[in-house]
Amino acid sequence: MVIAEFLSRIAAELALFAGVGFLLFAVNDLLVDIIYFARSIWRALTVYTRYPRAFASYFAFKKYSRLIAILVPAWDESAVIASMLKATVDRIDYDRYLIFVGYYRNDPATAAAIASVKDARIEAVEIPANGPTTKADCLNHLYDALVEYELGNGCEAKTVVLHDAEDVVHRFELRIFDALMDRAAVIQLPVLPLPDPHSRWIAGHYCDEFAEAHMKELVVREAIGAAIPLAGVGCAIERRALCRLAAKQDGRPFAGASMTEDYEIGLRLGALGLKTMFVRIPTQPGERAVVASRGHSRQPLAAPCGKRRAGWAGSRSPAGTGWAGAAVWASVGCACVIGGARLPPCSCSRPMLPHCYGRSCGWQKR
Repeated sequence: MVIAEFLSRIAAELALFAGVGFLLFAVNDLLVDIIYFARSIWRALTVYTRYPRAFASYFAFKKYSRLIAILVPAWDESAVIASMLKATVDRIDYDRYLIFVGYYRNDPATAAAIASVKDARIEAVEIPANGPTTKADCLNHLYDALVEYELGNGCEAKTVVLHDAEDVVHRFELRIFDALMDRAAVIQLPVLPLPDPHSRWIAGHYCDEFAEAHMKELVVREAIGAAIPLAGVGCAIERRALCRLAAKQDGRPFAGASMTEDYEIGLRLGALGLKTMFVRIPTQPGERAVVASRGHSRQPLAAPCGKRRAGWAGSRSPAGTGWAGAAVWASVGCACVIGGARLPPCSCSRPMLPHCYGRSCGWQKR
């Protein structure tokens, strides 16, 4: 009886703890909803009544188009990389761009697929290592190739864009990046994962998560001044901002050991005081579709997928973005760790309840 009573009390305490946690999550979600709908009503009453709505098709080219570099890391992508490259060069509505595609020396099938696409704007880059490594490591090699190209041709890219081998790149994407990059160091477009009937667990999960994050959460984060975590695709980084990160990490702008560096780099740039921007803009009048990056998520249900999901969740939490909750966690001895580097405690005064993700309390990836 004593043991049963003891276990019963433990269960009651755990239930109370869980109930408080669910209550905090619910209040946090409610605050996000309130901010989102209040912002929407305010813009409808004060912005759209004074200014016409913007559409991607109205963006005019600058008199002198600036060079944009697209980085596409690829491992075991022979089935899709050629189609992606062909569709991209056929679709993009922009004058000056280069696509740097990275492949590994032990992946001849992907190398052959890249070589099959004959276009002067495609730069194939062999990674001098056996794959796979992390995506961030491959991006570092592509960054080195970009620097070499700039030095050899006496030019400098204005913007660096990230994409994956499965992406469907929107034709107006580069036009928007070029037009807005003077206003922010980082720009993220919405990401629309394509449903896959053969991958209900992974593809379906990504569809749900991105629908919530890119329809509402990132809009709220930008509204309160928090840094925007990148999705790793459909995002642009100002070239000199990337150079600042490289200068802090021995010439490597991406944290090569991180599984989620492509998500977290937006937070790291925000920690440097640079502006990040989430842009949702309709394609043209009469259409509800926005300019977005689309693509399939073919990741298997395995440990790497779980690590990326955990890192993504952590990067979306207040401790990773500079919300007031980060200071609360830091005050009790929990430091925020982004891409293997500790960020200073947040001084933001905006009230927001912290998410209780383990990584928000400094859970480092191994």
